Amino acid sequence: MSETYAFYVDSSRCIKCWACEVACKQWNQIPAGTVARRWLVETDTGTFPDANRTFVSTACNHCENPACMEQCPAGAISKREVDGLVIVDKDTCIGCQTCATACPFGVPTYLPDTGKMDKCDGCVECGRTPEGLPHCVAACPTQALHFGTMADMESLAAEKGGKRLEGSTSPTTIVS
Repeated sequence: MSETYAFYVDSSRCIKCWACEVACKQWNQIPAGTVARRWLVETDTGTFPDANRTFVSTACNHCENPACMEQCPAGAISKREVDGLVIVDKDTCIGCQTCATACPFGVPTYLPDTGKMDKCDGCVECGRTPEGLPHCVAACPTQALHFGTMADMESLAAEKGGKRLEGSTSPTTIVS
């Protein structure tokens, strides 16, 4: 594999504006109010007067050993050699939803209108910005969302005290 790419989310900068989610839907032609390839997770900690709320833009973790890929009976999910992104081949997908059940994060989503599964592909299918960024990253007004090589994202996270997202098989989403 050439170089694994990753997302980095600086949760201290996320304001839950949904720009990432809207950009994803727009560029991937996903109707508003339906399934999301990217969504926001809100976490509350502490109690008054020391309460805190954190927002994290979330999508597929493009795992090192994707359970969704291993369990797909049609072989429709693959991990790209060039960048490590996990993608769904819609022509091969049979819509059985086995990948969604296998994914520890429940990321692959069934699209009833097509009868196929869908998930973040890092804008491989719809095309990235001229700067090479997925549209969710380019749309983030606070620069909370980043995308680049795993090494670069881990360096950025280390500067900000971030870490890899817990609970998966070597995910490529890093949060702080």
